[in-house]
Amino acid sequence: MTEANLPPLIQAMLCPEFYPHPVDEPIELIQTHVSYVLLTGQYAYKIKKAVNFGFLDFSTLEKRQHFCHEEIRLNQRGAGPIYIEVQPISQSHNQFSLNDASAPVEYALKMHQFREEDLFISLFEQGKLTEELMIRLGKFVAEFHQSSPTNDYILSFGEVAQVRQAFDENYQQTEAYIGKVQTDRQFQDTKAYTDDFFTNRAALFKERIQRKLIKECHGDLHLRNIAFLKRQIILFDCIEFNEPFRFVDVMYDIAFAVMDLDARSHSDLGNVFLNTYVEQTGDWEGLQLLPLYLSRQAYVRAKVTSFLLDDPNIDEEGKRQASRVAANYYYLAWQYTQTPPVGKLIMVTGLSGSGKSTVSRYIAKQTKAIHIRSDAVRKHLAGIPVDQRGTAEIYAPEMSKKTYDRLLELGLLLAQQGFTVILDAKYDRLATRQQAIAAAEAANIPLHIYHCTAPAPILRERLTNRNNDIADATADLVTAQLANLEPFTATEAHWVTTIDTTKDWKETLNLF
Repeated sequence: MTEANLPPLIQAMLCPEFYPHPVDEPIELIQTHVSYVLLTGQYAYKIKKAVNFGFLDFSTLEKRQHFCHEEIRLNQRGAGPIYIEVQPISQSHNQFSLNDASAPVEYALKMHQFREEDLFISLFEQGKLTEELMIRLGKFVAEFHQSSPTNDYILSFGEVAQVRQAFDENYQQTEAYIGKVQTDRQFQDTKAYTDDFFTNRAALFKERIQRKLIKECHGDLHLRNIAFLKRQIILFDCIEFNEPFRFVDVMYDIAFAVMDLDARSHSDLGNVFLNTYVEQTGDWEGLQLLPLYLSRQAYVRAKVTSFLLDDPNIDEEGKRQASRVAANYYYLAWQYTQTPPVGKLIMVTGLSGSGKSTVSRYIAKQTKAIHIRSDAVRKHLAGIPVDQRGTAEIYAPEMSKKTYDRLLELGLLLAQQGFTVILDAKYDRLATRQQAIAAAEAANIPLHIYHCTAPAPILRERLTNRNNDIADATADLVTAQLANLEPFTATEAHWVTTIDTTKDWKETLNLF
């Protein structure tokens, strides 16, 4: 888009003399379908476009002023340090004045500017978005959600009719793009999947309301809205303009980040984030909603990108690029609806220190599996944070039985809905293993067991050196664990692959 085609105010804001402070030249302009952002060096200024898309209405000056203030208020939770204030812009003849309330014609949101390299999307593009950062993000978002408010009004947005309204609106607003950037089959299949989900899974939505998991969330949690500043994660630019997009199930937020990494062919990083989040929160049941929201988030990215095709301010090359991006998102939204009817169950077994969690994490990244550790399940059952050391009581036989029962319950629940699920636990008792094998066979769920081994001195060494892990086992337990281990029987051999984790074990896995 050429500068001549920009609104007069934006042209003025591209001039250094517009600002009462030094600027870095040239001033950079970034625009989306709903805003202009001017980058001046020390500060960034955001101007909302006078548009009305139904789900978003910035059509009047009063509304733009209101939503600028809402944006500052709501972003205090995840990104308070970067938001400064709302500044009026007045006009006298052909001159615009920043932070002048005499005759406001627009409002600017003033923010501290940070380096584009600090965005998660930039870190990703530079190959610097590491698993460690995704683990930190998972923990940060878990804390963000756990402290996010909810009440009866917010919970009402979890009702099927409320949730469905946004989906139906998406389909209505994208019918014009059928045959252009999505096929009719993709449209019909995606819509049929969500229609069926809302019709047949009403009890699930009711359960989420009862568990108070409809909260004031971020609403737009993709890589461009996450930054790593001064070694701190920042979640910025949350949804301020639409309550139904913000008062959502926590899984709605999670799906945005996972989808964004899927779209960029790095589901391994999304898997690390997802498994960290659910381990921290214990919300494994929420994963039942994940395919629905993954499809929705891909579809909404397709929709807003499609809108650029009708924007007179976007040049032809910009529209060609938007067309390619939208088509890819529509295809991804459709792909998510093609979930297999039955998943797989993987038991990764072994004594403490045998490397089963390392093996499990590797398998999870390769297969997009849900990784459930008995250590996490046990602590959620006990009602303590996963990173808090457990007392002897939570390792009593009765609590261990509850832990293994819950582990299997979750595995079956998710595998029956198309997930590959890893149950990461010692499974050193024959009866516990047989219970899991019998349940998988009864449900006709494919099962495999990877049994991790290492010599006793290695087990002790690993446990002695272990840190920053939720597992509580210590080296002094190895002798007792070895004495109490009930070996695999000949009848179990059909399911078992033994892995010596002191060797190059990845070739041994022979993953499906």
